[in-house]
Amino acid sequence: MSKKSLIVLSSPSGGGKTTLAKYLMSLYPEIKFSVSATTRDKRPGETNAVDYYFLSNEEFANKIKENELIEFEEIFGNFYGTMKSATQKAIQNDEKLIFDIDVLGAISIKKAFPEESLLIFISPPSLEILESRLRNRKTESEEQIQIRLSRAEMEMGLKDQFDYVIINEDLESSKSKIAEIVKK
Repeated sequence: MSKKSLIVLSSPSGGGKTTLAKYLMSLYPEIKFSVSATTRDKRPGETNAVDYYFLSNEEFANKIKENELIEFEEIFGNFYGTMKSATQKAIQNDEKLIFDIDVLGAISIKKAFPEESLLIFISPPSLEILESRLRNRKTESEEQIQIRLSRAEMEMGLKDQFDYVIINEDLESSKSKIAEIVKK
């Protein structure tokens, strides 16, 4: 398996990063999920400290003020960030962490931990297919879908900063490709 301890998956919203992260964790049980902090509302079925650390805006602002985040960003009106302490602890303990985060966050992790990070960009085959996926999720309003599609164009423009790019056209093929990358 990869000698890198931080495996960072990123894609536009709806690109498939969460599905592929869960697949890798099922394949390699030693990989632990890096739980991000967020101010967004919990979705049905999500659990605090498992899917995200769900924080109030005030709690998140305190984390920023206390320099407790490697990276953070406001996305679609909510804040998201990566906890510094958990990441440093994983590296010190020679553990593998998988990150399921936005593109700019992934690039920030690479800057903070260049030797430990493996960045994999999960690309939708096209913006049209991405739009279809977002609509089929039925978790966002029309306005949110349009904002996510607009952001997706910017994110796709940054994929060259990643170590690998997987075009997620066929899920089984993408699973095979990502498993091979991590195995290296």
